Amino acid sequence: MPASAPVTRSTLRQQIADALRDEVLAGRLQPGREFTVKQIAEQYGVSATPVREALVDLSAQGLLDSDQHKGFRVHQFTVRDYRDMVEGRALVVDGILRRHKAREAGPARPCVPEAALGSVRRRAEAAARAARAGDLDVLIGYDLRFWRELAGLVANHYIADFLHRLRVHAWVFAVPYLRGDRRVRDWLWSGHEELADAFAAGDAGRLVAVLDAYHVHSLSWADHLERLPAPRTGPEHPA
Repeated sequence: MPASAPVTRSTLRQQIADALRDEVLAGRLQPGREFTVKQIAEQYGVSATPVREALVDLSAQGLLDSDQHKGFRVHQFTVRDYRDMVEGRALVVDGILRRHKAREAGPARPCVPEAALGSVRRRAEAAARAARAGDLDVLIGYDLRFWRELAGLVANHYIADFLHRLRVHAWVFAVPYLRGDRRVRDWLWSGHEELADAFAAGDAGRLVAVLDAYHVHSLSWADHLERLPAPRTGPEHPA
């Protein structure tokens, strides 16, 4: 944190929550990892109050489990949970597409600013490159930004926030498996550019086709996972 910028309790709480969320997303805090408020406060050199508030926030987001006696634990999602996430986002996105198609066909067609489309396209290119390269650290950030910006163009902020939360949960589940998979590039979806182009062109049929293929890809990976042992988890950081 920059020494020149004043840090209030609320911003410190958010900074700690963001830092810990990034640790979970990156797989450095693995599912099942337990820790206390005191441990996190000592790690960041801050008081216990903003740490406790940050951990409560992450618990409310479904990333941590709270235990009154042991502290907090990184939530462990199952393949069944992942399948439910995939189904949930598919149903919501289908509803968004239906509404968007109705608006496109109406007399007052909504206009998406070129700058916004350009930003989505840049996120798409970066995410697709990272997926093809198997670079999880880069992909996660760009993938989350891509979907958040895209959802923001066609959905209200409640829906966009819900989809973002589903994507965060899906990545938290996926990373421990993907880190140890030699075929990681086979399982990373890289259709961001195609989806962005279909959206920019207003091609509803192509949009549906890309999203359907993405849905099938995600469920195929779930099928693959169910034939594997669960990834090793524990109190230590991965090597």
